[in-house]
This record gives sequence, C-alpha cells and structure tokens, in this order.
Amino acid sequence: MTALTKSRLGGLVAKQGILIAFAVFILVFTIANPKFLTIDNLFSVVRSSAILGVMALGVTFVVISGNLDLSVGSMMSFSTIVVLDLHDKIGPLLAIPAMFAMTLALGAIIGFLVGYLKLNSLIVTLGMLSAIHGLTLTYSGGKNMDIADKEGTWFSVFGQGSLLGIPVPILIFAALAALLGLTLSKTPFGRKVYAVGGNGTAATFSGIRRARTVFNCYLISAACVATAGLIQASRSLGSQNTVGQGLELEVLAAVILGGASLMGGSGTIFKTVIGVLILGFIQNGLLLLGLQFYVQFVVTWIIIILAVWLDIAAKRGKLWSPIA
Repeated sequence: MTALTKSRLGGLVAKQGILIAFAVFILVFTIANPKFLTIDNLFSVVRSSAILGVMALGVTFVVISGNLDLSVGSMMSFSTIVVLDLHDKIGPLLAIPAMFAMTLALGAIIGFLVGYLKLNSLIVTLGMLSAIHGLTLTYSGGKNMDIADKEGTWFSVFGQGSLLGIPVPILIFAALAALLGLTLSKTPFGRKVYAVGGNGTAATFSGIRRARTVFNCYLISAACVATAGLIQASRSLGSQNTVGQGLELEVLAAVILGGASLMGGSGTIFKTVIGVLILGFIQNGLLLLGLQFYVQFVVTWIIIILAVWLDIAAKRGKLWSPIA
C-alpha cells in the first residue's frame, strides 16, 4: 500500500468514520445474532434510544456553539420528578407546561452565566449538575415519585402510545430531529450558531450577538431535556429521583460520535442521530451476545475515546499526529 493510498484511507476514515463504524457494528452484531436485525428489535432499540436522542439533539446546538452542557442528566431527573408530582396536584394538562417552564428557567440560568457573563461552560454546567440534583432531592423530599391512578390517565400516551404502529417516542424523536435539523442548517439562527462556535470573536465583529446565540442554545437544550423528561415520566408513570444520573456522558458521547467538534463550529443533527443509534445498537448488541449490562459502561468509555480521536483526526485530515 503506497503512502498516498494510506493518506487517502486515513482521511476517509477521519471524515466518514461515524458512518463506517455504524455499518461495521450493524454487520458484526447481525452475524453474531440473527435476531439483531428483526423489525421488533430495531423498533425496540430506537424506542429505547429516543430519550437519549432527544436530549442529544439539544446538546448538539450547545456543542456546535463551542460550549458544553453536563447538567442535562440532573435536569432530566428534575423535569421527570416535577411533571409526575404536578400530575396528581394540578392535572397533566397544566403539569406539562409548568414542568417545561421550570426546566427552561434552569436552562436560562445556565445560558445567562455562560452567554452573558462569559463563564466557562464546563465549570458552570458541572456545578449546575450538582445544584439541580440537590434541587430535585429537595423538591421530592428524597423520595421517588409515582402517579396515583396509573390506569385512568391519558398521560401515558407520550411514552407508551403508538400511531400507525409506530411508538410515540420514536415519532417525537423524529419530529424534533427534523425540526431542529432544519433550524440548524436552513435558518439564520443556525448559521449564527456555527459562526459563534467557529470563531466567536469574528462572529461578534460581524454583528452577531454571541451572548444571545449561546443563551438560546441552552434554552433549546433545556426544552429538549424537558421533552425527554416527559417521555420518561409517561413511559413508567413513576420514577426514581436519580433517573437521569449519568446520562450526560452518554449524551455527550452520542453528540461527539456524531461528528460535532468539542472545539465548536461543526456538527449536524443527522449525524447526531446516527451517533445515538450507534450507542443504542451497541448496547442492544452486547445484551444479545449475553454480556452483562455493566459492560456497556466500559464500551461507552472506549467509544468516547475513539470519538474524540476521530474528531481531532478530522480536523487535521489524518488519523495519526504528524509529530508522532
């Protein structure tokens, strides 16, 4: 193999590694277990990935803008507990918008601190992860939350319902992906997000309000987290107050795996969806192979390392550092 061929191959893997990896995973798990590619299993994987996927859609905006959001796991726990608690107190029709308003308020706080006060997003969201977790425990009194009349509520439609044979969580995920994908790729706001993440200083000098753009990205992320909390609460009609714990790392892994650069300025909703599905199919494939669920944690770590490697490789167009 010539040096030119190696260079081209390395560039292809660096730029299209996400799609190549997706195809390889599907092929390997299908050969290992014929049940993997059945319609029922595919629907099961996508449905179980919908909550993670909805959260990842919002975080994609944050990452492309050049920031991070490590608070989404705790925020999802908060939104789930709140909507379940308010369901029995004021009814689902009022509980849902009330929960969205409270979750958006948390997103606004983060957006203000990162966007307008220009604080480091890693520190802010890491602190908010702990603060929101404490808020959730305080709100719930440290107890789990359940709906009293699980048989007599229409609230379950968001997590358990189906339309034309397609589970509602999948429809919500697909609709949000289409809407946010168009927003990111076809609107002036989407172009501002890329500009701010690519070069914030240049974006500011070109007349883009960087602070407002970052603020709105965190609002979008919070709205997606609230939607994920709604699906989670509706699916089980009850929840632990730590239901979202640890999801922030899986969400970030899916977003980076989808090609969104940690340095900002690049990424797409479509590839984030692919990243989410890769994580979902890997977890499902490992279970079908008879491995214990906790093996997924090790695999997720490996995926994050590989995703960051491919992210850096895509920037320089080579898999290996020229210095090495």
